[in-house]
Amino acid sequence: MAITRDLFHDPVLVTEIVAFLVRKPGIYVDGTLGGGGHSLAILRALFDRGFFEGSLLIGIDQDDAALRTAREKLREFDARAVLVKGNFLDIGGIITRVCREKGVEPKVAGILLDLGVSSFQIDTAERGFSYMREGPLDMRMDMNAAISACDIVNTYEEKQLAQLFYRYGEEPRSRSIARAIVAYRQSNGAVNSTQELADIIRGNAHGGERVIKTLSRVFQALRIEVNAELDVLSRALDDGIDCLDEYGRMAVISYHSLEDRIVKRVFAEKSRSDWGPKGVGLREPLAWGSVTPITRKPMIASPEEIASNSRARSAKLRVIEKIYQGGSCGRP
Repeated sequence: MAITRDLFHDPVLVTEIVAFLVRKPGIYVDGTLGGGGHSLAILRALFDRGFFEGSLLIGIDQDDAALRTAREKLREFDARAVLVKGNFLDIGGIITRVCREKGVEPKVAGILLDLGVSSFQIDTAERGFSYMREGPLDMRMDMNAAISACDIVNTYEEKQLAQLFYRYGEEPRSRSIARAIVAYRQSNGAVNSTQELADIIRGNAHGGERVIKTLSRVFQALRIEVNAELDVLSRALDDGIDCLDEYGRMAVISYHSLEDRIVKRVFAEKSRSDWGPKGVGLREPLAWGSVTPITRKPMIASPEEIASNSRARSAKLRVIEKIYQGGSCGRP
């Protein structure tokens, strides 16, 4: 079924997500709910495939606007969908709590994490995510969070800013941009808007296409820092895998190399068996890997999807499957 276009992005790789995840009744978790496009597709597939009874979808998002949009979109499935304001950092605790409240076993059949920023957030100037729109320098996914991009730009020392732009933006001109920001603060006061910051960056980047890449990298780095995106990702992957039932699957869509490296590393570590020290001939490993890769290489969108949804161009999908029941859902 087609997904209705709304203020949030059209879901990326939705056909692949449904094909990989929806294979049996159970708990399905959309840890990055957004406008609810992926969740709607999962719920419809559960219904169409006869898996509706005994299934429950848990949608998690930090953004109140996303939750309002998703709640309206999923209204026809109210009885089978629970939407929670939260961070996927607490995915295990949220699953445990919701299942306890609903009186169901936390047998998680599928987890989805779509790590991209929604079009709504980028296009809403007052959220401060885009260098293309004049707005306050904010970038908070959760508008109740304490730290904004404005705080970081105006309080971090030059060395901290340079390290941030290089680590999270892989920006080669990180030092000169950090130096320019500090000089601007000293001469003009605080950097308060997206365009003020963009102008500082433009003054320290080469012309043409390189300017756009530099702007994208610096704004990406600030967004990651504000929302602690990479810090929480590894733990969320670990906890999510622990919550999967036997043969349950996790699908992760990433959009830049920093995210994809973390997903690739965690999935590889979890699939690796421990054969002990080299030279010790064991008939079986000391510990088996807990997952198996379903996608050996990341899947990408088809040319047809990219033509209709440009956001899909940088999307990479990795999927793993739990091969035995180990660990426990949620942390003590």
